Amino acid sequence: MSASLDPAYAPIGDVGTALLLVDSRLAQLAREDPTPDPEKCDLVERTLESFGPKAAQDVLDGACTLMYLYVDWLRKSLEAHGQDPMEYIVPYVASGLRAMRKSVKPEAIPTMVGMLTACVLGLSPTLWRRRYGQWLEAEMNALEASLVLLADRINNLTEDPNAASRMIVELLNVIDEQFGK
Repeated sequence: MSASLDPAYAPIGDVGTALLLVDSRLAQLAREDPTPDPEKCDLVERTLESFGPKAAQDVLDGACTLMYLYVDWLRKSLEAHGQDPMEYIVPYVASGLRAMRKSVKPEAIPTMVGMLTACVLGLSPTLWRRRYGQWLEAEMNALEASLVLLADRINNLTEDPNAASRMIVELLNVIDEQFGK
């Protein structure tokens, strides 16, 4: 593995806030009427706008950490069943992103495919993305949508609507216990 892209050298970021964004989007999609709640959207927007550049970067790093963890779980699950994770994870998310024509710009999809491929190969999506320049505004919705697709896939495979979120919360709890924040 290239040491320059090894996940051990990647910042973890603000996984909690990234998870909150994904979880709220999953909850919205699970409702009978998935129309966004304007009050919740406003709250999320105000929260995100209150972040300075450092905090915003931390949330992006946290989102990349979530991507890595979700893909790692899916990769291990697929490999345990003799399936090629590259064959199932990357096309699944790419086709989902292509179907979201109103919220995901086509030019952002190749970046997400690259990040997902890095994850499947055991490389850090954070460090992979940094190698190729600054984040683009068009990639923000694509990153969020990718995370929602991955989390939803985990939830569907486990037949548990909270499996992906619970997995991350449990991991964060273990880290808190070991390193005592």
